[in-house]
Amino acid sequence: MFHPGSRTTAGVLDAETATTTKPAEEGLHYQRCRWCGTTMFHRLLCPVCAGSDLRTERSAGLGVVRHATIVQRNTPTARNVSLVELAEGFTVRGRVQGPLIAIRVGDRVQLTTAADPVRREPVFKLCEEPYSGWF
Repeated sequence: MFHPGSRTTAGVLDAETATTTKPAEEGLHYQRCRWCGTTMFHRLLCPVCAGSDLRTERSAGLGVVRHATIVQRNTPTARNVSLVELAEGFTVRGRVQGPLIAIRVGDRVQLTTAADPVRREPVFKLCEEPYSGWF
C-alpha cells in the first residue's frame, strides 16, 4: 500500500495524464474492525466502537460517486474532486477521470492503477461511457 509520507519510487510518472502508475496488485486498502465489522479508510480507531483491533483488507475497487465537484485552485487546469463510496462500505476522496461535465452523483466507477502524484489520492474511471449527444 502506498502511504502519503513514504519516499519510495513504486510508481512511474505518466506525463500525458499527470498520474503515477502503480502495480495493479497494490490496489486500495482499507480497514475492518475485528470487533464490530465496520469498514473505514485510514483510521487509528473504529469510529463506531472505538476499537483499535483493525485488520487491513484490499478493496475490489468498484464504487459509486456520492459527491463531485470541480476545483480550479492551485492547479493550472480544472480538476475533479469526488467522494466515492466503495462496495465494501467505506468512502474515500479521489479523482474521477473523464470529461468534468460528465461526472455525476450516482455514476458507477472502477479504481484504476493510477494515483494522483501530488495529492496521493486514488483515481477512478467511469464504468459507463457518458452520453456523447449532450457534448
